[in-house]
Amino acid sequence: MRELSAEARLHSRARASSNRTAVRLHTAAVYGALALIAAIVFGATSVRPF
Repeated sequence: MRELSAEARLHSRARASSNRTAVRLHTAAVYGALALIAAIVFGATSVRPF
């Protein structure tokens, strides 16, 4: 197995960090969308109940 150069290791580490950031942003966006939908549904049913 070949050794990775310092530059390759740094690039790999930066890419992994970028991946984690993207996953966190995606998770926050999904939860935010679900919270918005829940707020709209709750608001609509509290003003005009079924």
